[in-house]
Amino acid sequence: MSDLFIKDGSEPFVLFSHTHLFTLVVILVICIGMYFFREQLRQRLTNKIFRYSLAIILLFSEISLIWWQSHIGTWTVRYSLPLHLSSISLLLSSVLLLTRNYKLFEFTYFAGIGSAIQAMITPDIHAYTFPHFRYVHFFISHGGIVIANMFMVFVEGYRPTFKSIFKAVLYLNGYAALIFIINKAIDGNYMYIMRKPINPSIFDYLGPWPTYILLLEVIALVTFFLLYSPFFFAKYFRK
Repeated sequence: MSDLFIKDGSEPFVLFSHTHLFTLVVILVICIGMYFFREQLRQRLTNKIFRYSLAIILLFSEISLIWWQSHIGTWTVRYSLPLHLSSISLLLSSVLLLTRNYKLFEFTYFAGIGSAIQAMITPDIHAYTFPHFRYVHFFISHGGIVIANMFMVFVEGYRPTFKSIFKAVLYLNGYAALIFIINKAIDGNYMYIMRKPINPSIFDYLGPWPTYILLLEVIALVTFFLLYSPFFFAKYFRK
C-alpha cells in the first residue's frame, strides 16, 4: 500500500499506453453520461449532491497533492504553490460548481478545459503510472476540471459567447503577468513562464524562450476558438 505514495514510481508513465487511453475514455464516458442523464441531474437534490460532491473531490485532490509533496519532502514555495494554470482552474472550477457564477465559467470553460485536455494528452508524470497516487491525482484533478465545466454546459445550460473568448484571453494574460512577477520574486517557474518543463511536452516543439511563450498565446487562442466552435455552429444551424 505504501508503494502507492513513494517518491519514485515503480513503473514509468507510457504515453498512449492502454492505461493512459483507458483513463481518457473513462473521463469521456462520464462527460457523455452527463449529457444523456442531464434531465435527472437537473433535479434539485440530485443537482446539488453532484455539484457539491464534485467540488469537494476537486478541492480534496489539491489538498492531497500538497500532503503528498510534504510527505515525500518535495514541497517548496518555488514549485509547489497552487499557481499553475491547472491548479487555479481546479480551484475556480470548484467555486463555479458551488456558486454557478457565469463569469467564472467564461474563464474556466476556455482556460480550464483547454489546459486540462493538453495536460491529459501529454501528462507531466513521467515516473508514475496507475495505481500510483500521483497518476490517480493527476487525472482526477485535470479530468475533474473538464467534467465540472461540461456539467455547466450540459446540465446547467451555460453557453460561452464570442466575447467570452477574449475575456478569457484577457484574464489569462493578466494572471500570467501576475505569475511572472511572483516567479521573479521567488525564482519559481509557475505556468512554465520562465523556462520549459523538464519532461517532454508540447513546449519542446515551440522553440526557445521567449518564442515558445508567444506561440503558446497563439495555441491558446486557437484552442479557445475550437472550444467555442460547437456553440457557433449550433447557433448557425438554428437560424
